[in-house]
Amino acid sequence: MYTGVNHLHSGLRYAVLIMLIITVVKAYSSYSKSESFGNRDDKRSLFTMIVVHIQLLLGLYLYMVSPAVQGALAQMPEAMSDKMMRFVAVEHITGMLIAIALITIGRVSLKKKTSDSAKHKAIWLYYGLGLLLILISIPWPFRSLGYGWL
Repeated sequence: MYTGVNHLHSGLRYAVLIMLIITVVKAYSSYSKSESFGNRDDKRSLFTMIVVHIQLLLGLYLYMVSPAVQGALAQMPEAMSDKMMRFVAVEHITGMLIAIALITIGRVSLKKKTSDSAKHKAIWLYYGLGLLLILISIPWPFRSLGYGWL
């Protein structure tokens, strides 16, 4: 089960990234053009948040059962001095939790806004910051953390 969820979590990151990029770009474009905030904009931000939360649930499961995480947590002083173990045990989950919190705050914030411009701005600002943190917190292969593209 662990291997399947791990592959699903790794593959779903691309859907998360694509949806976030589309949502942020569309919100910024609509904000800069002073377009109205329509039903499609609302659904786009909602579905993006849902996919991000599904990714969160998969990630939390992996955090609880991953041998690498459990090993790092059991040896925390050593883990903090090792780049890969620190990333697995602390940096990845912290960055992702903050990013998902920002995206959720953005979704809640847009519901409280009255003007269309403010709604678009809330989406591109909060979702954009979340996207930036997610990009930083992904174990990309070029970061030499022992992870591949999938």
